[in-house]
Amino acid sequence: MSGYQRAVKPLSRCLQSTQPQLYARTFSTSCTNRNEAATKSFEEELARKPQWNPEVVSSRRGEKALMKHGILPIGSRRRRAAIQSSPNIPFEQLPYQCFQEARAVLQADRELKLKEIATERARIDKLAAQDASTVPGGEPQKKNRLESMRKYLERLKLFADINDPLIKKRFEDGEGDMNKPIYRHLAQKKWASYQKLIIEQRISQLSIVPDTLAHFSPTAEVKLAFGRRNVQPGEFVDSRVSEIAPRLRVQVFDKGERLVSVVVVDTDVPVPENDWFTSRCHYAACNVPLDPTQTSLPLSKVDAASQLVLPWLPAFAQKGTPYHRYSVFVLEQQPGQVFDVEALREGVQRDGFNIRGFVDRHGVKPIGLGLFRSTWDEGTKGVMERHNIPGADVEFKRIRVAALKPKQKARGWEARHASDKYKSLRR
Repeated sequence: MSGYQRAVKPLSRCLQSTQPQLYARTFSTSCTNRNEAATKSFEEELARKPQWNPEVVSSRRGEKALMKHGILPIGSRRRRAAIQSSPNIPFEQLPYQCFQEARAVLQADRELKLKEIATERARIDKLAAQDASTVPGGEPQKKNRLESMRKYLERLKLFADINDPLIKKRFEDGEGDMNKPIYRHLAQKKWASYQKLIIEQRISQLSIVPDTLAHFSPTAEVKLAFGRRNVQPGEFVDSRVSEIAPRLRVQVFDKGERLVSVVVVDTDVPVPENDWFTSRCHYAACNVPLDPTQTSLPLSKVDAASQLVLPWLPAFAQKGTPYHRYSVFVLEQQPGQVFDVEALREGVQRDGFNIRGFVDRHGVKPIGLGLFRSTWDEGTKGVMERHNIPGADVEFKRIRVAALKPKQKARGWEARHASDKYKSLRR
């Protein structure tokens, strides 16, 4: 047998063993909802496979199947595997002597912290009821002392619960109450350990600072999503996906409700006349309530009368231009500050919008940032035509500038070998 026959023999066997599959399409007069059928079949499969329970699933296949249907597994995979292979005993009743002794020590320490909290509260109430004229330093010194005592009280609250294993278990399971300072502290610590570093890196890499603001360090977590697609900081988004207004998830880590403004800015709008770039405001809203438990902020559902300043303009980049950076700023308004929407509509213009001037003029504080990029793609022209955006048929091209340096006479080797005799030596 020759060499090529030996090489082709496995392929011929594979082709001979392959059986063509015929699919018959059936027609039915019944109108069955495909989504309901898929959901019902998944529920039946979940009932047959108890190991796919979100609390005990430990296989990658089970995790993917749950997440495909919008169900997130609880906790880490190691924890779920341990629960699956151990008897169903409450966490605080685990029969381990060392564990129970450690819990007793932690409980005793917590009781001491609770007594210190009660003492500190009594001191704060006593100082608050005291007349400012009897306090050394007067009213300013009284305010400073009250502020420092309240900060120390918040630290004591954290010290009382920071070592409790039940607190950590609830936080890892996503069952923490963000109204309590300990869960806000753990959430902020988790965010600062990874996600904050990523957004700060993108701010530096893409020159968001100083192109938009002189200085900015995020203090709130902002997650950006278009429909069901979550967008990572600085990710390229198709123009057809960004045609609709995004949905934000803003997590703040300090207590209390506040009003925020949301501004979306494109900082890469070309100006061919001046050979420069300017900014454009794609969205603006104000007076949006936000607190640690109310994190969802869909931009398409703000109140048009009392909150919406500029409606959503789809993100687009004209053909030939570099990628456009879209910055979604979350700006915290001052306590008690409520903007007049009609006045903002008259003062805020889309073209030539300056986010730095807006922040300085209205006294708002940037606390969070969402970031994505856009470039010309096959759907950009259709998006621009559907929303009556001019310039869909315009293509930007670089102007090639001729060299101003005059052409010099050949010298040295080039001059000696310029004749056709040495033509074969030229490249």
